[in-house]
Amino acid sequence: MGFNAFIGQAWDDHAEHTLAVAQRLGDGVALAADGAQIARLATLAHHVHGEHLGQWQAGIDFIEPLAALPPVVADAANLQSLRRCLASLALSQGGAAVPAELTASDHIRVQAMAAANLALHDVARSRSLLEQAVEAAGRSGLPASDPMNRALAVAGNGIAGTLEEKTTRSAAERELMLLAAQTARHHWELAGTWLEVERAEYRLAMSWLQAGDPARARTHAQACLGIVAANDGAALERFFGWEALGRVERAAADEAGHVRALKEARAAFEALEPSDQGWCAESLAKLGA
Repeated sequence: MGFNAFIGQAWDDHAEHTLAVAQRLGDGVALAADGAQIARLATLAHHVHGEHLGQWQAGIDFIEPLAALPPVVADAANLQSLRRCLASLALSQGGAAVPAELTASDHIRVQAMAAANLALHDVARSRSLLEQAVEAAGRSGLPASDPMNRALAVAGNGIAGTLEEKTTRSAAERELMLLAAQTARHHWELAGTWLEVERAEYRLAMSWLQAGDPARARTHAQACLGIVAANDGAALERFFGWEALGRVERAAADEAGHVRALKEARAAFEALEPSDQGWCAESLAKLGA
């Protein structure tokens, strides 16, 4: 198995078989041919040990030797990527501050990464770090093209999506979920294309729905569909826009709205490639149930 196949399979498996993926991460070191592949492996290790397992020290112990490998040392960008992973795990573990030698942009990115790590493990610290990162981004003077905007968008989307999946949420988790979804929407406006902005509206619709406010959820589901229509969006984007609105209308007990959304979702589903229909079928079935 080559490195690309290994890393792809690991990402496919990590949500359902997290511990098993963590245990086989070491197999990827021998397969990595250059600093860029080592950095990809470190990113996976950070995600698995950080966001999923909350094993901060185990993540540090795995990534630290990688940062000393010659292909990484020889490439400043990849070395910096590993340093961000290490700083994020250390901050998640309870470290008092981000290392001073990191740039202002990296400082924000590390805080965002640590906030995502802590969402399931320490909601108060996760929110505090996310708020600090957002505040720092706002006063940084960095351009929209700076990678910290994308990092905040990705972290916000991940936190919101993770908390949406919980069957029950505390009031603090509800507030963090909404803050994270709003953070993702704002920073995708700066860092992404219409596609990311549209999907951020979907995320906000789902977060407000899980928060028990179908009226606000409807606003964002409609915004999602509006962006898709304005950009002649692909069937997949139309499908999930109508799926979101259908879920909202069902929660709001609007039978006519639900029936219309279900009809539109089915029409979009029929226009999907067979490969996409395979993984969208369950969502459609739930919407029609």
